[in-house]
Amino acid sequence: MIEPAASRPRKVRLGDLLLEHKVISQGQLEAALADQRKSGRRLGRVLIENGFLSEDQLLDFLSRQLNIPYVDLRQYTFRPEVVRLIPEAHARRFRVIALAVEDHAVLVGFADPIDIFAYDEISRLVQKPLKPAVVKEADLLKAIDIVYRRTDEISGLAAELEQELAAYDIDLGLAAAEATTDAPVVKLLQTLFEDAVQVNASDIHIEPDEKALRIRFRIDGELRVQTVADRRIAQALVSRLKLMAGLDISEKRLPQDGRCQVRVRDARIDVRLSTLPVQHGESVAMRLLNQSTGILALDGLGMPEGLLKRLHAMIRQPHGMVLVTGPTGSGKTTTLYAMLEALNGPSVKLLTVEDPVEYRLEGVNQVQVNPKIDLTFARVLRAFLRQDPDIILVGEMRDAETVEIGLRAAMTGHLVLSTLHTHDAVSSTLRLMDMGAEPYLVAASLRGVMAQRLVRRICDSCAEEVAATPAETAALRSCLGDEVPIALRRGRGCAFCHHTGFRGRIGVYELLEIDEPLAHALQSGKPELFVKEAAAQAAYRRLQVEALAQVARGSTTLDEAMRAVYGTG
Repeated sequence: MIEPAASRPRKVRLGDLLLEHKVISQGQLEAALADQRKSGRRLGRVLIENGFLSEDQLLDFLSRQLNIPYVDLRQYTFRPEVVRLIPEAHARRFRVIALAVEDHAVLVGFADPIDIFAYDEISRLVQKPLKPAVVKEADLLKAIDIVYRRTDEISGLAAELEQELAAYDIDLGLAAAEATTDAPVVKLLQTLFEDAVQVNASDIHIEPDEKALRIRFRIDGELRVQTVADRRIAQALVSRLKLMAGLDISEKRLPQDGRCQVRVRDARIDVRLSTLPVQHGESVAMRLLNQSTGILALDGLGMPEGLLKRLHAMIRQPHGMVLVTGPTGSGKTTTLYAMLEALNGPSVKLLTVEDPVEYRLEGVNQVQVNPKIDLTFARVLRAFLRQDPDIILVGEMRDAETVEIGLRAAMTGHLVLSTLHTHDAVSSTLRLMDMGAEPYLVAASLRGVMAQRLVRRICDSCAEEVAATPAETAALRSCLGDEVPIALRRGRGCAFCHHTGFRGRIGVYELLEIDEPLAHALQSGKPELFVKEAAAQAAYRRLQVEALAQVARGSTTLDEAMRAVYGTG
C-alpha cells in the first residue's frame, strides 16, 4: 500500500525558500538560475559550486525546513537486503539509497529531498510508505558504488553454472568448454569484471582448492575473498578466459600468458592474464588496467614539492639514466609513464621496450618483447640506437647485457628511463655493478635513482584523531626532529573502506642524485664510501623518514608505514 498523498514532501521552490529565509541574496539566486539554465544542473548543486553556500549549510537548512533527518552516510552501517529494495539503476538515476525499514516504512536517503518526481517513483517501486532523509550527494554516490556489490549475483551465477555443468564429467574436456561459452559462464565473468572495476581492484585471482574455487580481488594492495564457489566450475571459467586471451585451452600442464580487452560500462579494461598449473587444476591471475582513466601526471603522484622539483630537473637533462626502484606493486610503472607523459611532445622521439606494453601512449613508439622469436630487451635496445631516439624507456633492467647497453646509450647522448628491483636508491647503484656494469660506466651514466613504496591511506570517512603513545612519539621525533608537528589518526572502519580503516594508497619516495662526490665514490669501487657519501647528501631523505612524515601528517598509521617500508607490521 502506497502512503497517502498527504505525507508526501510538499512541493517547494528551493530558490524561493532560501531567499525567504535570507540564506542567499536575490543577486545570488538570479546568478545561480542563469547558470542552471545553461548547464542543466540542479539549483542546489549550482549554489554550492558557485560558493553561495556550503553543502552542509544547504543540507542542514533542508533538514530543518522539511522536518526530516540528516543522515551521515560515512558513519552508517548498510544492510544489503534493505539497500536492494531499490535497484541500482534507480538509485543512481534518482540519487537515492534505502537505509532502513522502520514501522513498515522505508527510510530513504535523498540527495535532493524536494524532488517530488523522484519521491513518487521510488514510492511506487518499493510499494511501502517512505520516510525521506537528506544525505550528501558525494557520499551517496560513493555508497552506491560500495553497497551495490555483485557478491550475491556472482554466487548465483556460479551456482547456475554448476547446475549447467552437472551433465558433464568432473574432468571437463574441450567439448564442455565449448558448450559453456554462452551464459552463465560469460555472465559470471562479466559480472566479476564489473564488480572488480567498481571497487577499484587491481587484480582478480581464480584459485581452485581441493573442495572449492576461491575468487579473490586485490584492493589497495591486499587480497580479499570475493566469493567461494564449487570447484567444478573452475575449468569452465579458465577455458573461457583462455579463449578470450587467445591461449591454448587444451594445454593444462604448462603456464601460459596472454591478454584481452573487456568493456565495463563505459570503460575499456586491458586484462593481463597468467595461468599456472596447480594441484587441483589451473590458477589464473589477472591484472586489470583501466585504459579509460589515462596516465597520471607527474605532479599528481603526491610527491613532496622539493623532491618533485629535483626530479623534473633530472629528467629534463639531455642524456643520462634515471632509475625507479622498488618491489613489485610499488607503482614503478605508473611513475615511469608519468615521466614519459611529462616529456612527450612533437619535438622529441620517444621509444619504449616493455614486457608487456601496459598503456598506449600517443606519439610514443612502443615495442613489446617476445622471447619466442628472440626479440629481447637487449636486441630491441640495439635497434633503438639506430632509430635516432631522444628518450628511451626500458621496462626493466633484467640482465647484464641490457644494463650494459642501457648505460652506454645514456652516456652517448640519450635519456634512458628504467626500473630495477631493489629495496632502496642506494643499493640500486651497487646492484648495477653486481650485474656486471663497470663502476666508471655507472658513475658516468647514472643521473639519479628514485625508490618508492605505496602505503594505504587512512579512510577520510571514518578517520579520528588519536593520541600518540610515548613509543610512537619517540620513534617519530628520532627521525623527524622536535619541530615537526605530530597529528596521528586512525580509521575506525566503515562501509566506504570495507571496515579496514584504509581507503586508497599514497606514494612514499626517496630520490638520490648522483652528484660529483657520489660519482667519485662509485668510481673508487668502495661500496662503504658510496653509502657514506649518500647519507651525507643534504637533499637525500630515506624512505623511512618520508614514511614517518606521512604518519605524522595523519595520512597513514605507523604500523602501515613500517609494513610498507620494512615488510613488517
